[in-house]
Amino acid sequence: MSTTPVIGVLALQGDVREHLIALAAADAVARPVRRPEELAEVDGLVLPGGESTTISKLAVLFGLMEPIRERIAAGMPVYGTCAGLIMLADKILDPRSGQETFGGIDMIVRRNAFGRQNESFEAGVTVAGIDTPVEGVFIRAPWVESVGAEAEVLARHDGHVVAVRQGKVLATSFHPELTGDHRVHELFVEMVRADR
Repeated sequence: MSTTPVIGVLALQGDVREHLIALAAADAVARPVRRPEELAEVDGLVLPGGESTTISKLAVLFGLMEPIRERIAAGMPVYGTCAGLIMLADKILDPRSGQETFGGIDMIVRRNAFGRQNESFEAGVTVAGIDTPVEGVFIRAPWVESVGAEAEVLARHDGHVVAVRQGKVLATSFHPELTGDHRVHELFVEMVRADR
């Protein structure tokens, strides 16, 4: 069996291409996932940024909502950035009408907490398990209001939780895939490799 993990990127909306590039740079086989059959072929999954309400609706439309929930519940490693973090939350503070999540991390998140598009910024973020700060790109980014006992806070920015891990599920408020620094993706690839 190959030791190179196959990791999917949910390709319904968002910066899919950048995640595919970052995963390949982190020594994974990266594939877009748009259908349940494609989901069944991957060892792990990345949920990219975008708009969480749109991702929620498209996941239902493409028949992926329940299969992704089932895979997460069964222990598939998943990594979500920005809107992907929202999609991994068990609870959203201010959900849009009808908005659903995949769940997976016992946390409550606030959408667009760092402000609007024109308030986007970059900042160095110290992430547990990575030796020097990573460059985080925050675009209409959420933050984590609170975490449950099972969730581990990996990073904060300005006092707000911006990276969390619970078991095989990892989430960041920021977009490391936009920076050329692939260390968060490397951390996730190692999580997937350890699970195989």
